Amino acid sequence: MNFSRLTRHVFMPRRSLRRAFDEAALSAIERAITDTEKTHGGEIRIALEASLEPGELFSDITPRQRALQAFAQLGVWDTELNNGVLIYVLWADRDVEIVADRGFNDRVSAQEWSDVCHRMEQLFSQGAAVDAVISGIQAAGALISRHFPGGDRNELSDRPVIL
Repeated sequence: MNFSRLTRHVFMPRRSLRRAFDEAALSAIERAITDTEKTHGGEIRIALEASLEPGELFSDITPRQRALQAFAQLGVWDTELNNGVLIYVLWADRDVEIVADRGFNDRVSAQEWSDVCHRMEQLFSQGAAVDAVISGIQAAGALISRHFPGGDRNELSDRPVIL
């Protein structure tokens, strides 16, 4: 159990996330997804979470494990071509995880997804939360368009979700 992490999560108010991602920010992110999806046939979802519950922290749930749970919970896997991508942000940790559906196996490397995450995390550390997410959407869109070119019918909501 990492007590520094526990403290960070316990004292991370949900309103901190809401300040960084107010209604205008969520609308800008939604527009970025809509615009990016016009260039490829994949589906991008954004999930933002302020912090984990104490029980999850005591169970040592990692951001990656929580991102996998959110991927299932939001049905990102439920696309015709198995080409959904979840960009998950755990605000208390300033951690970004990308979970891509099986349609990207052997097409996009883990390092390519990781590079997108690290760039977003850098922008978060500079205080550019909305720019970080929009940058991540655009970078993920560029990776998706290599393998799923052309627009599609928008199978998943473009609206970011706050968990």
